[in-house]
Amino acid sequence: MENGAGNGVAVAAAAAWNFAPNEALLGLTALSVRGVLGRVKAGMVADGGGARAVVPMGHGDPSAFPCFRTAPEAVDAVAGALRSGEHNSYPTSVGLEPARRSIAKYLSRDLPYELSPDDIYLTSGCSQAIEIICSVLARPGANILLPRPGYLFYEARAAFNGMEARYFNLLPENDWEVDIDGVQALADDNTVAMVIVNPGNPCGNVYTYEHLAKASSDKLVAETAQKLGIFVITDEVYAHLTFGERKFVPMGVFGTVVPVFTLGSISKRWVVPGWRLGWIVTNDPNGVFQRTKVVDCMKSYLDISSDPPTFVQGAIPKLLENTKEEFFNKTVKILRETADICWEKLKGINSITCPSKPEGSMFVMVKLDLSCLQDIKDDMDFCCRLAKEELVVLLPGCAVGYKNWLRITFAIDPSSLEDGLDRLKSFCLRHNKPTK
Repeated sequence: MENGAGNGVAVAAAAAWNFAPNEALLGLTALSVRGVLGRVKAGMVADGGGARAVVPMGHGDPSAFPCFRTAPEAVDAVAGALRSGEHNSYPTSVGLEPARRSIAKYLSRDLPYELSPDDIYLTSGCSQAIEIICSVLARPGANILLPRPGYLFYEARAAFNGMEARYFNLLPENDWEVDIDGVQALADDNTVAMVIVNPGNPCGNVYTYEHLAKASSDKLVAETAQKLGIFVITDEVYAHLTFGERKFVPMGVFGTVVPVFTLGSISKRWVVPGWRLGWIVTNDPNGVFQRTKVVDCMKSYLDISSDPPTFVQGAIPKLLENTKEEFFNKTVKILRETADICWEKLKGINSITCPSKPEGSMFVMVKLDLSCLQDIKDDMDFCCRLAKEELVVLLPGCAVGYKNWLRITFAIDPSSLEDGLDRLKSFCLRHNKPTK
């Protein structure tokens, strides 16, 4: 239409359309790391002259850096699966049996019992695993216990399914251990599960065997969950990415004490988040998930959901079998180096406090002291202005439920990390309040 009347007719017709947005989705972007980082970077103008590159220290995807390139055996496995012509069709809803068998064997190495392929359900990355679990456990009035700080995608999926999210604290003064007293105070007859993230995102912590299971006190996760009658959902997407004194202990070790859903993927250990291959594991030797029909619900959900790419599933047996230990050792060595760089350089920034040195994953949480800074309102304002002025991207703590803290990713090239932390220090010095 070329005239105003015509446009008016179009608007009138649109106003009569019989649909409205899904109100549950509006606002969920605020619970998304992608959404928050998008806001942080919105005012950033890249240096067109190329004098300074953007330093991405806000997300957990180091795959763009050559030093974090995935194993050649993983690439060969995927290429071989594609060339074979055997993986071009739809897979079964739970995933290809050879892939599930290989994952069961791979994970059983760290357990006191053997997993079977029937314990493994393949997903499109760990994100879909979270989506499935939250959908399966949701029922009217149900609530789920989540860690704070934590990955808010759990809250987003819980909210979308009408499930209440309740937060227990992780204790920075105790290496981000779970506040067990807080868990017990939050739980009631409608609590269905609690979530543990180990190694920790966003805190970089690694839980000890004693904290996860049995100790001389009652400060233990597995027996608390058993006492409360709730499942444990353990997010172990950063499994084995540890570089401190504490070694990774899978929560599934305690599956005879409490039934455990383990969520994992190849995204982080193999540094291939774009390949979208994850899993849900039922660590449940006592068969609780079968008796309560949780497994039946999960299978039903998988029947109506999308699948990870068939050719990636087809590559899994060779990917797991052929990847050399040298690749994993190299990745951990770089993470240890960059964690050390981060820890040492943060000591020289007076408006930032790091409560504990990271021992796992790719992140560290640091506290902002706004009293030292002028004209900075909060953590979001800090990150937006840092991105605009220094081309350094950090994740504000509000994105992980911890206002006026920051999550720093150290899984980048060491020289880029040093540059980014130097720019961070310059920014803080520039915005320091003058001393009287």
